[in-house]
Amino acid sequence: MFTASSFIPGATVAATSHTEFRRPQDGSVIGRIGEAGPDGVDAAVTSAGETFRAHRKTPLATRVAWLKAAAKAIRDNAAELADLVSEDVGKPIRMARFEANRGAEFIEACAAAAPQLRGEVLSLDAAAAGAGLIGMTRRVPYGVVAGITPFNAPINLLVQKVAPAIAVGNAIVVKPAFAGTRVALRLAELFVAAGWPEGLFNVVTGDKDSAIALASHPGVAAISFTGGTAAGNDLVRAAGARKFLAELGSNAANIVLADADLALAASRIASAGFEASGQQCISAQRVLVDRAVLGEFLPLFVAAARALKVGAASDATTDVGPMVHAGAAERVMGMVADAVERGATLALAPERNGATISPGVLTGVTRESRLWNEEVFGPIVVVTAFDGTDQAVELANDSDFGLQGAVFTRSLAHAMRFADDMEVGSLWINEASRFRLDMYPFGGVKQSGIGREGVEYAMEEMSQIKFIGIRPGAS
Repeated sequence: MFTASSFIPGATVAATSHTEFRRPQDGSVIGRIGEAGPDGVDAAVTSAGETFRAHRKTPLATRVAWLKAAAKAIRDNAAELADLVSEDVGKPIRMARFEANRGAEFIEACAAAAPQLRGEVLSLDAAAAGAGLIGMTRRVPYGVVAGITPFNAPINLLVQKVAPAIAVGNAIVVKPAFAGTRVALRLAELFVAAGWPEGLFNVVTGDKDSAIALASHPGVAAISFTGGTAAGNDLVRAAGARKFLAELGSNAANIVLADADLALAASRIASAGFEASGQQCISAQRVLVDRAVLGEFLPLFVAAARALKVGAASDATTDVGPMVHAGAAERVMGMVADAVERGATLALAPERNGATISPGVLTGVTRESRLWNEEVFGPIVVVTAFDGTDQAVELANDSDFGLQGAVFTRSLAHAMRFADDMEVGSLWINEASRFRLDMYPFGGVKQSGIGREGVEYAMEEMSQIKFIGIRPGAS
């Protein structure tokens, strides 16, 4: 049994309450997590503000050294961190180990990119009144940044906020999702042990109340959130008129045209839809297939889904482990039942065992169904036929979300048509929607978010442009 409370070096604030934490794999209670509440949040933000002011003029070379030390700390403790991810989130251990390595790589990428961020010199004499004047810009930090992170990638999605914030000179306070709490606390401990100043990276624990308190705290200058759209709407209202960066919900469309490599599409989309129990914001959810090849594609896709191993998170051969908790599994099965009641057919029936759900494939899902309109965030995929590229575009865009999509085709003309017309922040051709690299700008349109993440893009979002004008020779 563990008891988790906020990480605020030099400050001790009692939790307002504690909530039991259950292991996803078997539902057993393994610990308690404290709710930081307003007092805990205030202590964390105050500490971060003091640290920011004390280190506001720290040279970039020092910040880069901090990042490199943090990356090394993750690599040195990767096995321990992966075990925590697997136990607390239910992510298969093979994927948890990959995530730990990716987290270190992301921090190293920020350390390499930070020196490349530059200001510019402006041609002020483009205006007659600017003749003889000098104008330049530089990027400056916000101060204290709040990071509110989800459970599904508790290392990667935390360092996606922490590393860019620190690289450009901020301090940061993170409120992790419930299941990501122990990972966040351990990372904070490791980074301080690696030489980070105390207060540069604080962690507050708890649930919605603490997240709202953090987003609304007057000492926070910018907020970066990854999570559901409903929670994002609550947080942006709490934040008010300040910088708000958000990666929100999704309902990713993966389109298979008649000229596609169907075996490749089936394999890649099955991986994108079902691995890690479909608990990724860009997991494949709606698969739109040209009617001319649906009869050939569907058996390939179902076979690829069946080939994935459903099992214990601790098994290195497992592809589909438990969902984060039994309530999430119950929600997903409720969405499947809703679709079937509205006329859908189970091409591959999902089976539930506690918090674990095996892959499910449905056809004939109506547009009124929850599976068509909502984010399932589980190992369920809808396969729908289309007739012609116009209908494929219309079906793909029939969503409140627009995070990342995919198109499988051998035609450059078709690829460019979807690149122009699909309403998404990112589009992959001949790769499924769950594929992501950290150097490109990642974020959504419509209800899928505000702003962009990715190494240099996140650093730009977490800093602001300051203009300096000079009249030379003035006494």
